[in-house]
Amino acid sequence: MVRRACKVMRSSSISGVSPSTRQEGDGSSFARGILNLLEHVEYRRCESGEDLEAIYRLRYKAYRLAGMVGEIKDRLISDELDDAPNCYRFGIFIDGELASTIRIHHLSLANPMSGSMMAFGDLLHPRLLHGETFVDPSRLAAEPEMASAHRGLPYVTVRLAVAASLHFKATSCLSTIREEHRAFYQRVINSVQVGKARAYEGLSIHTILCESNCEANIANILRRFPFFVSSTFEQRMLFKRPTRGELPPLTVLPTAKYSLAAA
Repeated sequence: MVRRACKVMRSSSISGVSPSTRQEGDGSSFARGILNLLEHVEYRRCESGEDLEAIYRLRYKAYRLAGMVGEIKDRLISDELDDAPNCYRFGIFIDGELASTIRIHHLSLANPMSGSMMAFGDLLHPRLLHGETFVDPSRLAAEPEMASAHRGLPYVTVRLAVAASLHFKATSCLSTIREEHRAFYQRVINSVQVGKARAYEGLSIHTILCESNCEANIANILRRFPFFVSSTFEQRMLFKRPTRGELPPLTVLPTAKYSLAAA
């Protein structure tokens, strides 16, 4: 398949693998390492064809390896939420190779579909009725060899959830996760648990619901982890729906280093 070669100019479930907090923060060797890794990263919104098959196949590979699903004949994992109007599916590429994937839903009263809503709708729907909105990242998966080679891959992937929270001006960023991953999300985005463990449809595990209040936490998150910074231009390219006859950009390049330099 011939791919369009247009790229956005830079000018304008992963495990909780992470360094110690002593390495975190602006100017640290850890932060510089992630910023350098972003130089090799491309974000691709996947909407059809081979791109979708690749991320569905990666989900199966990672979940099967983690014992989260049984054997599936076609070795693909997808569900009806992948086709919801508030869904954004991404592949994260490092030096042209698919390294990880994440799915993001923007929840509002008009579009309340997401994995967290399916599992914890009784907790979330009353808040939607009161005008709150949420960003709900899910279906995180990483290529095992790439995760071993790039220890910052979880941060590079979760960066899209932070960008979505900024772009949509969400009340909170949700995390429906395995309990053993809670410490990662608590430390990185200051998530707190709001729902006890429940079954998650399609997985052979139970998950908990955590959330990070954006107004309370986003400034500190961007200060501690400067690689999460993204320009409004990058956010639009990641999440803006194309108008009729308009094609979305194939590849979006991270703008963290350039946004910091311009600050």
